[in-house]
Amino acid sequence: MTGSGRRVGLIGVGNMGGRIGRRLHETGVEIVGHHPDPEKVRRWGLEPVDSVRALTACVDVVLLCLPDSPVVEAVVTGEDGVLAAAREGQVIVDATSALPQSTRALAAAAAERGVGYVDAPVSGGARSAPEGRLTVMVGGEPDTVAGLRWLFDAIASSVHVMGPVGSGHLTKILNNFLNAVSLAATSEVMVAGRAAGLDVHALLQVLSVSSGRNYAVETRFPSIIEGDYLEGGITVDLMIKDVVSYLDQIARQHGVSLAGSGVLSAFRMASALGYGDQINNRVVDALGDAAGGVRLHTRP
Repeated sequence: MTGSGRRVGLIGVGNMGGRIGRRLHETGVEIVGHHPDPEKVRRWGLEPVDSVRALTACVDVVLLCLPDSPVVEAVVTGEDGVLAAAREGQVIVDATSALPQSTRALAAAAAERGVGYVDAPVSGGARSAPEGRLTVMVGGEPDTVAGLRWLFDAIASSVHVMGPVGSGHLTKILNNFLNAVSLAATSEVMVAGRAAGLDVHALLQVLSVSSGRNYAVETRFPSIIEGDYLEGGITVDLMIKDVVSYLDQIARQHGVSLAGSGVLSAFRMASALGYGDQINNRVVDALGDAAGGVRLHTRP
């Protein structure tokens, strides 16, 4: 048990949100969820609530795990949204990969109602969530953040307070762009190696102990070359959203854009080839398609 004595309401029960919800439930947190289809809440072992308004009215913490900022804005500020039913002292925790400027505006609107707002996006993949081994990047008022430590400790092995509200989402964008770079670049190298006649297992062994080592080499490709794409993570289209967020909201503003165009092209090609709603690791197959049908594995 967390000992918090606080009830959580989860909005967003997709691949990551659902796993976070289940983890909280299994660690003793009292939690309910909302989705237009109640069965999508029940599949994660949670009790469904009929509406955002009803959920907000019966919880202390509203946890958002949604696709992007426009969806968060609609859920929080809509006619029947969170703030329409919120009461003073509640806290909204936004685990979405969202835009910092949108987050800051929502936090200001929440503050007018006496409601706290903390951005707390996560990293670590869908396989880390059930074990409580995520990384959380937090932005918000120090006292509000400190009061949520029980929540973060239930889902994460690494919690980093990055600064005022919006700082967590800014950090997440930077992290996800670097993630996209390493995944796309490693995919290209592995496809090129296979097409040129190398054994991909031997190639990956070299990369894992050499200067080309990165997160994709260490954690993704040992599975991918066996035909396991580690389903459950973010999709190709959501990766495109994160790369565009980096390019439009950070890189160009600060004059540091260099590597982004090639990475964006790789994932956009994958989406155009029909991989958009599949896990982002499938970018390796899109690059393989462009190379004449190259696959790193023999599994169908």
